[in-house]
Amino acid sequence: MQFLMIFFVVLGGAGLSVEAGLLGPLGAEVGELWATFSIFGVGAALTFILMLFFSPRNSPSFFAQPSWTLTGGVLGPIYVVILTIATPAIGIAMTMIGILAGASCEEFAD
Repeated sequence: MQFLMIFFVVLGGAGLSVEAGLLGPLGAEVGELWATFSIFGVGAALTFILMLFFSPRNSPSFFAQPSWTLTGGVLGPIYVVILTIATPAIGIAMTMIGILAGASCEEFAD
């Protein structure tokens, strides 16, 4: 099971690189914010379809959760806008290295 999870994580990381490569040209054509909106719109539609089939019916209410737990909804679009702007300027590899470096900074905060 652990091997399968590692495989999915690596696949997800590759997906982020593909997403960054797609966002740069899309942002150049329609603008960074519209590109971000399109990515989240498609993702929201797909997530909604998955929820219809796989989400437990007796889940706690979304609105009953503490408000601080929803800050990820703000951080996600910021991350995608940064991907959209940075990738054409510095390339996919450097963008991903920067993201990994930023993610590893949290380790030093503890």
